[in-house]
Order: sequence, then structure tokens, then C-alpha cells
Amino acid sequence: MLVEDEKWVRVALRKVIEKSALPIRVAHEAADGISALDWLREHTVDLVFTDIRMPLMDGITLLKEIRRYGYKCDVVIVSGHDDFTYARDAIRHGAIDYLLKPVEVEHIESCIAHWQELRRGVGDYKEEAKPCTPQEQSAVEQVIHHIQANQVYHMTSCEAAELVHLNPSYFSKLFRNSMGMTFTDYMTNLRLEEAKRLLEVTSMRVSEIAERLGFTDIAYFSNTFKKNCGLTPSEYRRHVRDA
Repeated sequence: MLVEDEKWVRVALRKVIEKSALPIRVAHEAADGISALDWLREHTVDLVFTDIRMPLMDGITLLKEIRRYGYKCDVVIVSGHDDFTYARDAIRHGAIDYLLKPVEVEHIESCIAHWQELRRGVGDYKEEAKPCTPQEQSAVEQVIHHIQANQVYHMTSCEAAELVHLNPSYFSKLFRNSMGMTFTDYMTNLRLEEAKRLLEVTSMRVSEIAERLGFTDIAYFSNTFKKNCGLTPSEYRRHVRDA
């Protein structure tokens, strides 16, 4: 996948990859980190090439988010800035390479050869832990796992109950007894935590964040946020960035 806000740069990088005649293809292109993450929620790729400076979410933050969500792909940073700080941050957070623009065919070939060696090494020595099967999880655990694994922010108690084939009233009591809060409160807290994170790591407008998290009324979102966090979303963003 290619992540770059300037279309002509994406086109140029795609052509370089095609010229290399390597056994890889570009599965998707995105103009910013948020769009890239949204696509990765439902698709898989082996390798992501991303610019650093982009609107909404920069490349380093995208790299952190890919690691945070556990997506099984490697990341290469492509930048026009020959800056040691950028390269250090990229490697620190798990980037496998740092390429400078303009990227030439030989750069891509060297990068892919390095990546393939890394993949072979991981394949030889990595032993994956056996995942817990649905049968080994409680109904509440299954719902929470589904929410976390799929980044679900729009779900009612009835929909959660249907997911695990339980009566809605019984599921609600079961959830409250297991978690010490109602399912609605759990979802509200989850959405507000994600709202805080997006305010911290992206430049998305407050209205965009509210819509993304399923709040149809921005005033209600702001009031709910302030009630729980003590600050409005805009005040929270300024507080974090001034700290």
C-alpha cells in the first residue's frame, strides 16, 4: 500500500515499483494516515510505503497506529527530509527502512531485498501464540474481543446480545455483573477514549471525530466529552498540545 497526500508522488512511486519487475503489486493507495487505517481494518497487505508529512495523520503516527492495532504488515517511511530525527523515530517505532525522495528503482530493489530477508528470518524463528477460541471465551469476552479487534464504535446492547446469541435483557445483566458498568456506559467510555486519542494524534476537526465515532449531534458529543473529561474537545486538544 502507498500512503502519500500528493497524487503525483504516489503515481511516480507506483511506476518505480512497476519498473523494478519485483514480485509485488500496489494493492491500494491512500492520501493520509486515517484513510490508510480505515482500509487496513478490512484488508491486509504485507508492506506499507508511507510519507511522513500528511494531513490528518502523519506517517510516524500511522506507523505507531499500525503497531498499536497489531496489523501484520511492515512499514517503510518515504520522505523528502534527510533528517536524522525523522529516521531515528521511524526506526524506533518499527519501520524497516527509510527512503529519501526521489525514490529510484535501485532503492526499491534494495529495500524489498532487505524486507524479504527480514520476513524469512521471522518465518524461521517466530512462534505464534495459540489464540483463544470463541468457545473458550465468555459471551462478554467475545463481545469485547469483537469490538476491539474490529474497532467498533457503533453497537447497541441488543446488537451485542445478538452477536453472541443471547437474550438482550440477560446479556445486559451479564455484562453489568462482569464489567461493573452497563454496556452503553462501556461503549461511551470507549468512544470518548478514542476521541481523546484522535484529538491528540490527528488534525481532524472535532466534527469529523464526532461523526467517525457515531455521534450525530456535535453539541451532544461536546457536552458528553466535557462531562466526562472536564474540558471540551477543543480545550482538551489545546491542553495536550500546550503541555
